[in-house]
Amino acid sequence: MHAAYDESATLREARKVYFEVNAFGDDGGYGSAWVDFKLGPIPMPFPNTPARVRAVRYHDLHHILTGYATTTMGELEISAWEIGAGCKGFAAAWVLNLGGMFAGLFADPRRVFRAFVRGRRSDTLYDERLEDMLDETVGAARRRFVRESDGRITAADVALFVLAQIAGLFVGLTTLAIVLPLAPIGVVVGNLSRRRAAHKTA
Repeated sequence: MHAAYDESATLREARKVYFEVNAFGDDGGYGSAWVDFKLGPIPMPFPNTPARVRAVRYHDLHHILTGYATTTMGELEISAWEIGAGCKGFAAAWVLNLGGMFAGLFADPRRVFRAFVRGRRSDTLYDERLEDMLDETVGAARRRFVRESDGRITAADVALFVLAQIAGLFVGLTTLAIVLPLAPIGVVVGNLSRRRAAHKTA
């Protein structure tokens, strides 16, 4: 889902709203053992590894700063934006975003390309200390990290987009080969977790 965030609010305050609007829970789901990746309408559970959690803590702030929603299309767009802006030393972010960016070719390639170009003019938070960023206001962080494209497309933009999509194809196929065998386990674990949660609230 998409929400408007007060530019005078801190990222910590905006993140709380983001969690509430998207029903992610008080901790944003960072403590969950498994998360769902949807292949179309089909949920594909996979382990919520420490590397993924480390990256998602920043990824969630990028949603707030860029305005991309947490819908399927919004996730594909922000994947392209993060690849364009650079995931720095976060291997999990590179892997997940390359796969998402490639999937975007089958959903809306123009929007994905626009997001990539926008990212090329921007920067990610991956080099920043998370706790310091959470105390910065939404407006200040947007001015520092998110820059809008002026509409001009360079040869480098196109070349890097093509290279990223080739890498995304390889990453996507490799990820599917890993995730598919784990999916049945994830479904069982997810169902057990939901039953326990329902039992506690009953």
